[in-house]
Amino acid sequence: MILASQVLAAFGPDGALSRAADHFVPRSGQTEMALAVASAIEGAYPLVVEASTGVGKTFSYLVPALLSGERVLLSTATKALQDQLFGRDLPTLVKALGVPVSTALLKGRGSYLCLHRMEMARHDAAFPQRTALPALARVEEWAKGTSTGDLAELPGLDERSPVIPWVTSTRENCLGSPCPRFRACHVNHARREALAADVVVINHHLFFADLAVRESGVAELLPTVRIAIFDEAHQLNETGVQFLGKNLSTGQLLDFSRDILGAGLQLARGLADWQTLAGATEHAARDLRLCASKAYPGSKLRWNEAAPEGLDAAQWAAALAAVNASLLGACEALNTLSEIAPDFVRLHERASELVERAQAFSASPAPGGVRWLDVGTQLRLVESPLDIARAIQTRVFADDKAAAKSWIFTSATLGDDERLSWFTQPCGLTQARLLRIGSPFDYARQAAFYVPRSFPKPGDPAHTAAVAASAAAWARRLGGRTMVLTTTLRALRAIGEALQLAFGSSGDMEVLVQGALPKRVLIERFRQGDQDGGRGCILVASASFWEGIDVPGEALQLVIIDKLPFPPPSDPMVEAKSRALESEGKNAFNDYFLPEAAVALKQGAGRLIRRETDQGVLVVCDSRLALMGYGKRLLRALPAMQRLVSEEELNERLDLLTRSGTTASPLT
Repeated sequence: MILASQVLAAFGPDGALSRAADHFVPRSGQTEMALAVASAIEGAYPLVVEASTGVGKTFSYLVPALLSGERVLLSTATKALQDQLFGRDLPTLVKALGVPVSTALLKGRGSYLCLHRMEMARHDAAFPQRTALPALARVEEWAKGTSTGDLAELPGLDERSPVIPWVTSTRENCLGSPCPRFRACHVNHARREALAADVVVINHHLFFADLAVRESGVAELLPTVRIAIFDEAHQLNETGVQFLGKNLSTGQLLDFSRDILGAGLQLARGLADWQTLAGATEHAARDLRLCASKAYPGSKLRWNEAAPEGLDAAQWAAALAAVNASLLGACEALNTLSEIAPDFVRLHERASELVERAQAFSASPAPGGVRWLDVGTQLRLVESPLDIARAIQTRVFADDKAAAKSWIFTSATLGDDERLSWFTQPCGLTQARLLRIGSPFDYARQAAFYVPRSFPKPGDPAHTAAVAASAAAWARRLGGRTMVLTTTLRALRAIGEALQLAFGSSGDMEVLVQGALPKRVLIERFRQGDQDGGRGCILVASASFWEGIDVPGEALQLVIIDKLPFPPPSDPMVEAKSRALESEGKNAFNDYFLPEAAVALKQGAGRLIRRETDQGVLVVCDSRLALMGYGKRLLRALPAMQRLVSEEELNERLDLLTRSGTTASPLT
């Protein structure tokens, strides 16, 4: 166990980490996890580690991985953590440990500037001149000096900018080696660097894109590494099912229509009736969207029969047939133009792929999966497996080379039972070795927890208004420093509007609502809080804000959750999983709904305490947590915080927070 002794030395009081990290203090949980990772590396077996908030899991897996001398693949769920690992954590540890390793960052192609598409964009008749031209000019200027082409390095570029689809490529529209800018391609440069590096940082989307279509470059990379580490592993299953199924969207069809028209008019004007070809696909896409014109935006329609629920079967079949016919017409025209430009070769391949998808959705779904229609600005036809277990077992762990690798999976939240079944079962990791490490935070001292019993029930229309009114009163008492997490977008809008109305006239509180600004901007503003004499802040958010948000210190001291985060029972995927469990003789509520709610609740509660000096209060505005028998199971998923039994106690605690501050004596 040479590696274990090296790890112990690094984590010791006078070890390398004490010189690398500010205010480093040895933590038993952090060292325990690092030794478990070292053992898995030397033993070449899969290890699943739930390391609660504050353990310091990043150093726990990086230190043994770097000291091993092996090639390492690190995968995360988000670009933000990718950038943090590559730009901060890895350089710090490489220097501190004195290990001679090279590192590389590899993102999806949508993160990199595509030189060819950028050059085509300015001359494309469909380019949105008024909204995107200034941004295009900035990208063109930046392109002259960038060495990586990573758009995250372009200051001030909003991730929602309309120029991004015009200056990046997708698997569908990338020209590959025939591209005139192939030698200078930033995507290929990043992949070459990744293949040459000792430690490569990717994300889960890239990993599963390769499992599905061998597109991201990871297929060449994975066989060369012996250690694969997945941080934020709780997102693996959700990410995997997105890639391992089938999908076809009206957005894809409209993009194809736009690209065939642009390339045709620029490179082969007069050789085909480009207006008619593009128009046929565009009209077919819009007619397909009209089939679901009466469906509520944001809804998911079950698709167990010939057509999605509530849609006219004949109209739906005719619309799909029209999509197929328009794409076949495009294929026929493009087939004669392949020698003119590589753009037409790729457009022909895209048309063929879209034909294949359209025909697949015209046939019956594959067994063992679920099919539905996602209704939004565009329609998404989706067919997905229920989980990734089979794919992991057959595509990842099946060969001899995979058996010789060390697979490490870790996250702060992986389940609510000893077997971490919420994570291990759908991911096909039931035979992996497990380790659970609790948080070093003193939650009983640092945090309190309150469930208002007199609130309207969650199904009552008055419930959301009660949450908003109480949030306004509590936030006013605290001077802001409040995050309201909602379980639905409808509640997000209603609570956000009510709070903006409550504080709009006084101006003494700034209400930030998810969607009004880019996520990064919202978090930065919220972290500032009332520093430098600014106004207090309330952040109202849903979905992705339940996890991965780090706001330490006084900026966040009150987290309000509107209701228990059970999966929506009408969601087609939820229904299909419930049916599958019941067909096995299991109880869908106990074996699916409760574990899902427990994990989500734990993730939301995890926003509150991020450092040893943090203090705060968690409020869950759902009386079921206190009154229903299953509430005890959900409560066990939460840290052992002090229970407040009345609103008077809650107000006293909030008052104490306003007087104390996080640097004062601990609350008792």
